[in-house]
Amino acid sequence: MNPQPEKQINIELGEAEAEGIYSNLVLITHSPAEFVIDFTRILPGKPKAKVYSRIIMAPQHAKSLLRALEDNIKKYESQFGEIKVHAGPDQDKSFGFHGDKTE
Repeated sequence: MNPQPEKQINIELGEAEAEGIYSNLVLITHSPAEFVIDFTRILPGKPKAKVYSRIIMAPQHAKSLLRALEDNIKKYESQFGEIKVHAGPDQDKSFGFHGDKTE
């Protein structure tokens, strides 16, 4: 039996998307059917954060994303060294990446 040739996906990246969006606060919510990931940006002294992008995905895709991020972080750290996460007593606990909300 001959192995099937690997399918290739042609991915198009538009100009606006290629610029990217900076996010320093992510809110994650979920239901039995989906995960909702809101990428926001909060600035010091501003009481409000705006959602710049919302990604909705199936739980299976969210887990695949987690695995892909873990794999890429391992590769990054093997090349550039450990990524330090600064979390001290002075840091605002409501600031950063969170996954403790549910719908």
